[in-house]
Parts: sequence; C-alpha cells; structure tokens
Amino acid sequence: MTDTNDYSKVLSEVLTARAQWLDSSELPKLKDELRLFHTGFAALYNLYIKKGLIHEDPYKQESKISELEVPNAAAFAESDNTELANRLSSYDNQLDFLANFYQFTADYLTLDRIKRILALMKYIEWTSLTPDSKSPTTRVVAVITNQVKSGTDPLTMSIISDSLSRLSRSLNPVMGYLKLAADYQRESYKLQLREVAAGMSAAEAANAAALRKKLLQGKPGYPFYPDLADEMIKEDYTDEGPALREAVLKKLQLAGSKPKAKKQEVSFKGILLEAIHGLGSMSSTFSEIITKMDENQLVLQNRKRTFMEKVKRVVQQMFNKETAPVIYEVEYIDTNKGAAIKEKVDFNAFRDELDRKVRTLSPLAVRGEAAMGKLATMQEEQLSGFLERNLRDIQSLHKILGALDDFFKAEVDKTDRDKIKGIKPELAVIKNAVIRANSKRHEYNAQKESEAQLKRLGVSAEGQEINP
Repeated sequence: MTDTNDYSKVLSEVLTARAQWLDSSELPKLKDELRLFHTGFAALYNLYIKKGLIHEDPYKQESKISELEVPNAAAFAESDNTELANRLSSYDNQLDFLANFYQFTADYLTLDRIKRILALMKYIEWTSLTPDSKSPTTRVVAVITNQVKSGTDPLTMSIISDSLSRLSRSLNPVMGYLKLAADYQRESYKLQLREVAAGMSAAEAANAAALRKKLLQGKPGYPFYPDLADEMIKEDYTDEGPALREAVLKKLQLAGSKPKAKKQEVSFKGILLEAIHGLGSMSSTFSEIITKMDENQLVLQNRKRTFMEKVKRVVQQMFNKETAPVIYEVEYIDTNKGAAIKEKVDFNAFRDELDRKVRTLSPLAVRGEAAMGKLATMQEEQLSGFLERNLRDIQSLHKILGALDDFFKAEVDKTDRDKIKGIKPELAVIKNAVIRANSKRHEYNAQKESEAQLKRLGVSAEGQEINP
C-alpha cells in the first residue's frame, strides 16, 4: 500500500505539470485547428446555400447551445432537402460553438466531452467523401458537392478544393491533440479511483464491482469506466504493476521537464495591441456595408408609395421638413433575454455612426506600435478600456445591421427584391473578427490573473522567487 501511495503522489505531480503544458501549449493549437476546420466547412455550407442545393435555416441564429451535441446521423431519404439542410445547419452551429466558445483546458475536456468532439469530427467523412459511403449524411453531402463542382467557375472550384483540403488536413492534428487530452484524463480518472481505493481493503479495491459501488456512494451519478478500473487494478494489485506504472509515468513525463524550463515573459500590452489591430481590419468591411446600405435605402425610397405616404411627403415639403428623420422600426433577438426586441432606428443618424466607426478603425488596420501612434503610448488599463468600448460599439452596430438587412428585404416590393444587396457575408466577417478580438482580450485577462496569483505566491512571472 505504501508503494501505491508513493506512486499516487508522483503521478499527481506529473499530471499537474502535464495539465499546465496542455493548457499553455497543445490545447491552444487544438483550438486553432478546429477554427480552420470550421472555416473550411462554413465555406462549403455557404456554397450549398448559394447554389440552391439546400435552403438557409431561418432559425439558425436563434439556436442556443450549452453543450456539444452531434447532429442526427440516422438514415433518411436522400431527396429530403429539409432534413439535409437541418443537419448541415446544426453541424455548422456545433462547429462554430466548438471553435469559438468552447473551453479548452485539460480538466474541462473530460472523456465524455472528448468523445463528443471526436464524434463531431467524424460526422461527415471528409477524407472519403463519396456517394457510396456508409454514412447517410456523407453520401448526400458527396452528391451535392459534386453538383456544385459540375460546370462551375474557376473561383468556386478553388473554394471547394481549398475547403476540402483544409477539412482533411485538420483531422490528423485534431485527433493527435485529443489523444493527448484523453491520455491525461484517463490517468486523472485512475488517480481518483486510487483515492477511492485508499479507504478499502486490498481485496475490495482489486474488485471492479466493489470499486464501482464505493465510487458511486461518494459521487452519485459519476461515470464509471470498467476498462480504466481494470487498468488501475492491474497497475496496483498484480505482479506486472511496477512495470505498468513505470510505463505510465514515462508516457506522461514531459521531455526536458528536468530541469524546469524558464518561463518566457509575456508582453501583455502586445496582446492588447494585437486585438486592437484585429478591430482595424473591420474598417473595410464596414465601408462595404455602408455602400450596400445606401443602395438599399435608395431602392426603398424609390419604391411605389401608398396614398398616405404621398400625403405625408407633401406635408413635409409644405413645412420644409425634407430633412425629417428617416425612422425604421426593426426587430432582432436579444440573446440575453431570449426574446424579440423592436427598436426604432434613425437611419441617417445610424449611417453617421457607421462613418465615425470607419474613421476610428481605419488607422488601426496598420500593424505595428508606431502605426498606432497614441495607442502605443497608452498604459495597459487604457488600452483594455479602449478595446472593450469598441467591442461593445461594434457588437451593437452588428445587431442593428442584421435587423436592417432583414428589414430592407421584407419592406421592398417583390419586383425590386433582387435589387436589395444582402450583407450577411460582411456580418459574418465582423462576427469572426469580434470573436478573435474577444479571444485576445480573454487571453490578456488570463495572463494578468496568472501574474497576480504568482505574485501572491511569492513567485515572479519568470519563475523566480520574490524576496519579501
């Protein structure tokens, strides 16, 4: 038993070091690969909609996701376009949630969550996308992908080829990072079983059924993995145990962990400037939106007017009110309240606000501290405030722009509907840029909190003790 206790202490130290390594090194790479994977699918998904092979899900943006769920994989009629559209819409939402909102830490990625991610990655067989696949969804996706390829223009072919290549390339790295996370979780789980076994006799602890009963008494509803219980029993209560335990430690031990590597100093200010530079990239996108909004506004103004609208226009002319505000009542979903909100928008004032935002963001698009001028001389707290204010402004503009996009499409006459220029692609670009900037902001906050904790423990950010 003493030997087992000593092993548990060593294993706990090794797992702590491995968790820190996963959190700081490997899991951020996993998140980057998943973002690339989602980008590849999103490009294909938008092509399927653009080519009319599936319809756009009108409720897609209202979907609320709290945990990963693999879309329906059961057999369905290949001619059922609605079912395919629903599956691909759900798949896109799940990938978006995974790539942009999921938590990637060694302890959060439990075996169950890793299993869900694996199932999501394998939902469509991108490495063998053929019409004779055993997967019903893969078969139909292969068919419509071939339809998009048929007689299409070189640009579209390039998008398809690049997307399929990206989806295939990302699979192996993702599987590799998930295996590292799974290895950590398996040994962490076995360490918890050892804590349970510590209060049992050797005969009971070496019995999987007794171990399970004891575990569930202390943690009702906690998952029990028989294969991991068997591994733990072999490692602690059989003659081959010492060799098995040594193999586990060897697998988990970090290369070059002795002596401890010196931590690299992080430039917190650089993280904020990088996030602000990312906001600058939106200036051109907002400019494109302004052009489209102006054209849509013109189409709406020139539509056939009702009798009451004509009377109102005459009254305005009589009282010299040509400059009266143009008010549109728009509607959007408040994600916090989960309810539809109606809001009156002064179009001209909103248009001026867009112009001001473009003027603010344009100088930020040029990379480098020198190019950012005054921002580069600000303190971290000032930069953080500047970043947060602009993120709030941009998210507010994004919300109203989405509502105006729907408003123009709904209000214009059917005969003029094809003249209305949608801005959903530009809104998607802004959303992704906000996500990236928010990610940098969270990284900055995490680094600051980590530094504060180290100082409280009497350790500097470089790993050296601080003299009291």
